[in-house]
Amino acid sequence: MLELDQVTKSFGTQTVLYPTSLVVTEGTTTVLIGPSGCGKSTLLRMMIGLILPDAGTIQFQGETFTAANQLALRHRIGYVIQDGGLFPHLSAFDNVALLARHLGREPSWVKSRVAELAELVRLPQSALSRFPAQLSGGQRQRVGIMRAFVLDPPLILLDEPMGALDPLVRYDLQNDLREIFRTLKKSVVLVTHDMGEAGFFGDEVILLGSGRIMQRGTLNDLLKHPADEFVTRFIQAQRWVQSDDVNTSKGRHRGHSGEHSTLQHDKHVTSKPN
Repeated sequence: MLELDQVTKSFGTQTVLYPTSLVVTEGTTTVLIGPSGCGKSTLLRMMIGLILPDAGTIQFQGETFTAANQLALRHRIGYVIQDGGLFPHLSAFDNVALLARHLGREPSWVKSRVAELAELVRLPQSALSRFPAQLSGGQRQRVGIMRAFVLDPPLILLDEPMGALDPLVRYDLQNDLREIFRTLKKSVVLVTHDMGEAGFFGDEVILLGSGRIMQRGTLNDLLKHPADEFVTRFIQAQRWVQSDDVNTSKGRHRGHSGEHSTLQHDKHVTSKPN
């Protein structure tokens, strides 16, 4: 699906990413985690062709990203950023429809697709006519997710999509989003700074530090078998994490909706989506 081979990136004299290789396989969720400045967002932006690597190659569905084709390839990848990244002068509907209209999709198709996606992410139809400033944080993020899905891309990239949401809204959106990934069988790369969120979503968790991959595997691998002192310190900084809370089986972890959320809301009552 997506393969990065020895990619590097520097800005001026600062090396942000040292030679890094990874493969995102079809139908799986890969989570990039690490402290601020570790290179995870830079890596994600290279995956969608917003920036090109200084060295190494990135292939998506067998095609290598180049300056000539990066825009065309980008249209086949969904991208979600924190707080939705919506255009404030466009309604929710127009934000979602923007790329489809730009690419010449029929108005009837666009209308039907937006309605379908609103139902999928549990956004009230009445919210589609509102502007971003008139929406709650959770609703703005749901619109951002709709926009990423509008052309039904096989790969979805998310850069800390829930980092700005309050805990209860985040809890609901995590559950909904994971179910969407499973239902639509999407390949996903998610950036987060939260270890619990990484374990909730990730088939593979990749911990970065200072522009390098420090360890990769399941969350349980990182918790029980940290590769070095950096991994141990990063885990200890996530004070709520307990290894007994982590399922060792993917089937068990994904088999119970909401059972192991980032914040462990045992008494959480699901309310109307925000």
